[in-house]
Formats: sequence, structure tokens, C-alpha cells
Amino acid sequence: MQKTLRGKDVATGESREVAFDETILDIRSAAGPGDVYLSPGWIDVQVNGFAAVDYNSTHTSHEEIARSIQVLFSTGVTRFYPTVITGAPEDMRGALENLARAKDTLADGDAMDGFHVEGPHISPDDGPRGAHPRRWVRPPDVVEFQRWQDAARGHIRLVTVAPEWPQASAYIEALTSAGVVISIGHTNANGSQIADAVSAGATMSTHLGNGAHQLLQRHPNYIWEQLAEDRLTASFIVDGVHLPSSFLKVALRAKGLQRSVLVTDASSPAGARPGRYSLGEQTVILTEDNRVLLSDQDKLAGSALRMDHGIQNLMKLAGLSLPDAVTMATVNPARVGAVPRRTNGLAAGDRADFVLFRYDAASSAIQVEATYVSGRQVF
Repeated sequence: MQKTLRGKDVATGESREVAFDETILDIRSAAGPGDVYLSPGWIDVQVNGFAAVDYNSTHTSHEEIARSIQVLFSTGVTRFYPTVITGAPEDMRGALENLARAKDTLADGDAMDGFHVEGPHISPDDGPRGAHPRRWVRPPDVVEFQRWQDAARGHIRLVTVAPEWPQASAYIEALTSAGVVISIGHTNANGSQIADAVSAGATMSTHLGNGAHQLLQRHPNYIWEQLAEDRLTASFIVDGVHLPSSFLKVALRAKGLQRSVLVTDASSPAGARPGRYSLGEQTVILTEDNRVLLSDQDKLAGSALRMDHGIQNLMKLAGLSLPDAVTMATVNPARVGAVPRRTNGLAAGDRADFVLFRYDAASSAIQVEATYVSGRQVF
């Protein structure tokens, strides 16, 4: 049945009426509420967990996954990639299998549009490895990827890899030929290794500026190399913890708006109270100042960021306009992350994923009023 929504188009500021069923049918000018914005639904291609729910556990119940999705909807997210990080082979397969069953059986499982595997083919070095457990870091292996994809029922759409492994270029070529997006991340690669990865088909950089050494050679280094590579789109964690405003501004200028993506890298404490939580086999702590740390060391382990706050932070920390900040959370991740029928914004033929929200220009505050996925109201 055809439905309609009215609001101020976030891209143009003009009042619009959108006609839709599961897809957008038509968009036209129309009088509407002047204080409610209408946006394409927000997309997050890196979510390790949310609302005290860990997507990296083989034992997480589908009821808990469903609850976490409902909380994500309240933040404006309509499509996301549950992200499985470095772990034992059987644990990674088990987590992917559990997520795949949830995606295919839950009423709102379609919001999990694909899966992101971040690791285990990353740098073993302290710094670039980040919070990933060192004992499970291992070289790229196409056979292992095929086992993941079988467990995931074909839903893996994005893989993060460090290109300094000797097997990396062949691995990247094999996965991209199968339609998987390759992102460079948690790497200690030199410039030629990064260039080889891009030539093999890598198109993204995972949370650029993080998963790196505390101290780097001034130049060259793997951050500059990725910033300078125009064939790479970079994702950024904009929580005010992972990146300072100065780096964020410079990085966005280097990549340009169209090659920049907002991610949360949320882990299970996101949307929950300070305390102890799980990230796979590891224990993490959400502190009172909203940092997520490994329990036994002062090392960031994902974030407590929610997407609506990430958009706010892009305006506050990087000076972006509301339309540009929303672009980094909608059409950009859809395009580079291969989210189907979401690359055109509010356009006929795209899936009917919407967010209605109020916006206070003085404070950059966003208040989500309603969220729609494939034409159905979910919040």
C-alpha cells in the first residue's frame, strides 16, 4: 500500500512529500512541517555490538540482537554491517553463523544489510593491531574466507585487511572478484604495499587515523599514503575521542566529502551504562567519560558512539554543514560499502529507508522522531 511522508529535505532545505511502499515511488514539492527534516536512513558499516549486545559472541541470543537493532533504529540507523573482529577460527565462523541466522529469521533482520569482517589478516604489531587479540592474527587465506562466507550464508560484504602480508594482493583480487569490498586497516604497510593493494582492488580505508602507532615517522607513513590515494574512500570514527578536531578537518579536506564516510565502530557498551562488557573473548570497560577500553590496559576497543551523535560531531568538530554530515552517513557508505539501492539519496527507485528528525542549528543537536526501513515504521 502506498504511503506518504512530508518533511524538509535535508539536502536542499525544501519541503517535500515522498510517496513510497517498500521503495521510493515519487518525490514532489509540498507544504509540510518546517521544523522536521526528512533524510535517507543512516547507514553504519562498522558495528561490533550495541546496547550491551556483542555481535562477536557465538552465544548472543537472537532476542538480544533484535533488541539491539531496535535501539539502533532510535538513533536513525536503518542499515548496518555487524562487524566480526579477529578471533579464533571457530569463534569467528560461529559468530557469523549466528548473525546470519538472525538476519534471515528476525522481523527486522533486513537492517543487517551485510557483514563486515575486520581482521584477522591485520598487522600483529602493537599500535596498528589496536584492540585485536594478537594470538589470533594470521595471514590472508582465501579458503578461510570461503568458510566465513559459507557460515554467513553469503552475507559478508566488507573485509578489512592489512596489505603488508605477502598473500595480500592475491587475496584482495580473489575477494573483489567475488563482489566483496576490501578496506585497508590495522596496517603497518609501506607506500608500495598500499599502492599494490589499491591496484588489486582495495577501495576503502578502515577508521583512518586509528589502529595506528602512537608515534610515526613524520613522512612517509601509512596514514599519509592513504590520505593521498584518491582511489581510497576513508571511514572516520567521529566521537571526539578517537580523533582530534585538527586531524579530522585535515583528513576530510584531503579525502574530500565524496570520499569520506562516518562510522561508529560501536562495540557492545554503546548505548549502555558505564561498566564491564564483552567484545568477543575480551572484556571491555565503558568509562564515565564515554571511552571503551580493554579491561587490562588503556587501549581503545571500539567506541560508544551512536550515529545521530556522530553526525552532530561532524558539524561541531569538523565544521561540516548538516547536508554534508548526513551525506557521510547515507549515500557515501552506501556507495563504497556496496549497500544496494541506497546510493541516490531521496530518489525514486531507492529503498524506502527514512529518518525524520528535528535539528537545532545553535547546538547542532539532532533528535530522531521516526525511522523507516523498507517503508515500514520501526521507530
